[in-house]
Amino acid sequence: MTTPAPPSQWPPWQRLLAASLTSPEELAARFGLDPEPLRAVAARYPLRINPYYLALIEKPGDPIWRQAIPDPRELTDSVCPEDPLAEERLSPVANLVHKYPDRALLLVAAQCAMYCRFCTRKRKVGTAALTVGRKGLEPALAYLARTPAIHDVLLSGGDPLLLPDGELAWLLTELRRIPHLEIVRLGSRVPCTLPQRITAKLAGLLKKFHPLYINTHFNHPREITPEAARACARLADAGIPLGNQTVLLKGVNDDAATIKELMRGLLRIRVKPYYLFQGDLSRGTNHFRTPVAQGLAIMRELIGHTSGLATPTFALDAPEGAGKIPLTPDYRQNLGPDGLRFISYNGRPCQYPDP
Repeated sequence: MTTPAPPSQWPPWQRLLAASLTSPEELAARFGLDPEPLRAVAARYPLRINPYYLALIEKPGDPIWRQAIPDPRELTDSVCPEDPLAEERLSPVANLVHKYPDRALLLVAAQCAMYCRFCTRKRKVGTAALTVGRKGLEPALAYLARTPAIHDVLLSGGDPLLLPDGELAWLLTELRRIPHLEIVRLGSRVPCTLPQRITAKLAGLLKKFHPLYINTHFNHPREITPEAARACARLADAGIPLGNQTVLLKGVNDDAATIKELMRGLLRIRVKPYYLFQGDLSRGTNHFRTPVAQGLAIMRELIGHTSGLATPTFALDAPEGAGKIPLTPDYRQNLGPDGLRFISYNGRPCQYPDP
């Protein structure tokens, strides 16, 4: 595959999205694959790869390929449940999940710029199981308005930044009418998978709704392209704090060198590493899951060995809606009358007198 074209040569994001590869037959022809397994997977879990992200693939089986190309193992997963985080049970009204006391998840879009094969919500994203729109969001907005304990709302889906500018403006205006909603966050992979969507007009629109935060989602250093850097710069220049949530994925980024390079690369484009997630137990993703011990070993190679700014929190989103649990390498040996005994990041025994 060729490298992405210079920014001036990319068409507008709407045309890029419309030109997405969605046909198993077209995908098979492009890479010389057997279309039948691709057909079977795509019939259950949708296929979409826009031309920009497709151009990042260098060869079959590489880290970009694994994230984007359907794999027959998606259909043979007998380990993971359909809804591991109990989002349906924790949904008091359509398109809203209320798991934590003071914050809620609002599903505002059904589509993504690229359908990631490891998606937590792959059971419904891009299918008829997820229907939004203004009418579909009315019960959720009413729930937020009558629940003063909620101070923070996270917009997700699908990808909220695939909404047209007018729809985004309407939605953010409605949320800002609710006095107890202090923080609005957007979870979006668009800066990574379709950075052309981050136009100057979009950045100017978002700037009107501060305090606004965006957590994006880069998984591999090769996703940090000049186009992605430009998109993140536009958002940062609009005063929007940017964080990143990476998922630990087998065969993509499950080694310390790749994660360290990714985290340092994110800081260079003004994105703060936020979470490194152990893979969710989502049906069709078991082949991506890595041992928890592997994630802890990677964290040992980060903590103290690179800047704290480049060190995310390793976390597991616990099954059945139990919430995010931070996972940290164990440095403590003993806490007793003479203080805390522990091992430093480089293995040196230390003691701290406990007051």
